[in-house]
Amino acid sequence: MFLYFVKAEMSTPCGLPARTVLTSYYKSKHFKGRSHDRYNDQTSPDEAILCDDSNQSMYCQLLAGLIHRQQVLRLGAVFASALLRAISFLERNWVSLCEDIRTGKLNSMITDPGCQLAMSSMLKSADPRLADEIQNICSRRSWKGIVCNLWPKAKYIEAVVTGSMSQYIPALEYYSMEKLPLVCTMYASSECYFGVNLKPLCDPENVSFTLLPNMCYYEFIPLGKNETYANEDEEISSNKLVELVHVKLGCYYELVVTTYSGLNRYRIGDVLQVTGFHNQAPQFRFICRRNVILSIDNDKTNEEDLHKSVMAAKRLLEPYNALLVEYTSYADTSSMPGHYVIYWEIKHCTPTVLDKVTTPVGPKVLQDCCIAIEEDLDYIYRRCRTNDKSIGPLEIRVVKTGTFELLMDLFIKEGASINQYKTPRCIKSDAALKLLKSNVIACFFSPRDPTWIP
Repeated sequence: MFLYFVKAEMSTPCGLPARTVLTSYYKSKHFKGRSHDRYNDQTSPDEAILCDDSNQSMYCQLLAGLIHRQQVLRLGAVFASALLRAISFLERNWVSLCEDIRTGKLNSMITDPGCQLAMSSMLKSADPRLADEIQNICSRRSWKGIVCNLWPKAKYIEAVVTGSMSQYIPALEYYSMEKLPLVCTMYASSECYFGVNLKPLCDPENVSFTLLPNMCYYEFIPLGKNETYANEDEEISSNKLVELVHVKLGCYYELVVTTYSGLNRYRIGDVLQVTGFHNQAPQFRFICRRNVILSIDNDKTNEEDLHKSVMAAKRLLEPYNALLVEYTSYADTSSMPGHYVIYWEIKHCTPTVLDKVTTPVGPKVLQDCCIAIEEDLDYIYRRCRTNDKSIGPLEIRVVKTGTFELLMDLFIKEGASINQYKTPRCIKSDAALKLLKSNVIACFFSPRDPTWIP
């Protein structure tokens, strides 16, 4: 059961069709001919995948997955965020899905002709017994382990869980009760396919990719540990570039590629670290994107440091049976001094019989989370906060449940692809900020300065 989605095509001013790389692949003969390969036998009919309406597509793909729940061996999506969006969608719509299975009739909300034809064919007859099984599982107080309960024969979950997607690992482990391995198989982008994970069953934090030299010509811009946020518009001369065979263990690089499709020394914008070698082929760990930073004064916080700090703080929520669902940030300079604002969406999980019943997350816990983030940020940030007083106390703004789904909908409406969508870790869009601000339910500030030793 793999959840795939297309995006509606656009046209250039001269009339040429333009579409995302994954949409192009899903509409290709290669993808449509995958049914001849048993490894690619999927629950979702092509008509559901190729539906431009993401809600109808999601509904039909989940319905197909539930109908075939006893045959599903693998679960996944391109990115972990899409899989969690599907679980959230299932929470809201499982009653309707069960009714479709119970009556053998497709919900009237599905108006796409292709989806109607494909799903009506799949719903050949009513199946009250299957509907009762799914209803009994979905109506439980806690959804912990829901993935294993609904698809009991699943062996693993496949999705990108590196970089910013690692935020979703705890949620995926919660919904699978840590029974299913999280498999991240490949490293690719719209520009080119890069490499593979030769140890797909390794822990997500240990994922490294071996670059395939027949995919493109690789070069690398050397970076220091604290240079991952350097100017991406800087002109790079050839004498600064390092070839694939000359990278060094433990060093950081920005990836530059020359491809068969015509890109010449194109800067992908990804920061990689060399973690080892397979024979003589270097292996790389994805660190972050270079162009996602927060900065108020002399501080420059990159995506990796922000993510690490948020991960350290979110552990304070665990004793309260709460999950950090999603986060993003922006540098608020509307007042003096400016300060970091972190938007958090928190899910209060219903305790199971085995869980200790806990109290809701209180203000002091969120204040402790603020200072925990600050304590984990770098030396320059802490100096600016404590000594220079050029940065104000960090703020966590808790938003309503579902806010980040609305944010995703906003970006999809503006042209993003649901397959390739990643929550931006630093918000720059005025419309996105307006949406986030309108859904804030509580604000918390660091109660003290972070530790700083000159």
